[in-house]
Amino acid sequence: MHYFRTQLPEMLTKLEEIVNIDSGSRFKAGVDEVGDRLAREYKKIGFTVKIHENKTLGNNLVLKHKSVKHPKILVIAHMDTVFPEGTAKERPFRIENGYAYGPGVADMKASQISLLYAMKYLQSLDPDALKNVVIILNADEEIGSRTSRTLIEHYSRLVDYALVMEPARKDGSVVSSRRGGGRYIMRVRGKAAHSGVAPKEGVSAIQELAYKITKLHQLSDHDNGVSINVGKIEGGRSTSVIPDSAVGYVDVRVQNKKQGRDVTEQIETICAESDVEGTTIDLEGGINRPPMEFDEKNQELLAIVKSVGEKHGITVTDTHTGGGSDASFPSYLGVATIDGMGPIGDKMHNEGENVLVESLPERTLLLAETIRELSRQNERKVATAKENSKQFA
Repeated sequence: MHYFRTQLPEMLTKLEEIVNIDSGSRFKAGVDEVGDRLAREYKKIGFTVKIHENKTLGNNLVLKHKSVKHPKILVIAHMDTVFPEGTAKERPFRIENGYAYGPGVADMKASQISLLYAMKYLQSLDPDALKNVVIILNADEEIGSRTSRTLIEHYSRLVDYALVMEPARKDGSVVSSRRGGGRYIMRVRGKAAHSGVAPKEGVSAIQELAYKITKLHQLSDHDNGVSINVGKIEGGRSTSVIPDSAVGYVDVRVQNKKQGRDVTEQIETICAESDVEGTTIDLEGGINRPPMEFDEKNQELLAIVKSVGEKHGITVTDTHTGGGSDASFPSYLGVATIDGMGPIGDKMHNEGENVLVESLPERTLLLAETIRELSRQNERKVATAKENSKQFA
């Protein structure tokens, strides 16, 4: 812990630098500036940086130490935030009463700094651990990881463990499971007519959408983790015109894979037939983040994280959350995954977003020592495999 306490002033300086760079998901220049600054820091400690370029969104980065050959630990940290260009100028980084504030400070710029300094710590103390690590800094997590999902899944298939740098919860808990989620768009077509002059000639798209909203909401089973919410609707031109078009935007949350399959089938069935004769529906979308279930592999990895914490005087608790993250992708592919490995954060995605400053040294130590322990376990597996091959040669 002493190492990171001495590094804390420098960590906060670098945190201030990147918090004061607007990096909303669709502001490519800002996301790329954050990526460039982080890449320079990693290169100083012997990492190579491969840039996966995007035309309109920020570039995704893959970082490996020069000693890496077959990494078994994937660390994922996103560079984008939910805040539009200009937010950093309106409310720049500040520290007040032991908390750091600013756009994206918790989700997840403090985690970026924590990850960087964990790598610096390992480089100075146990450089062999770095040969087992590959890092993805992605640019679009907040809008569904549309360009980075394939990259994350590619490296997930090559590793045994995944650590995701979303902030720890307000009580310090890491995240051991998450609900899956998806988005649908229902586009309804009807027939326009004057509601006073020729009401019988019209077919209301809004009426059809209303039937569908009621049916979809009835699919919710909150006690078992299934939530369906039509959270935004559009339609109509005037109260005197029967609407010929309407659109409904649907949010879906599920607890496990089976629920995801069942809900998908139910939504498609509901939208396959019209309730209002003369209307048609086009449905697009689906489950885009699979659930991160608390399976046996995740339980085993959580036990390792807790054991590492105990060795260093850090009590680690875990929790389930309904929000989605990149942790869903490796976990769904069978990789042992733990999320919430960043510093303790609160009030994400709003003006009060903050990080508990004193949690930076503690959580950076937990991250570094977890990587170190997983690296040791991997080396033991490799040594055992070699020994076994000699015996049967």
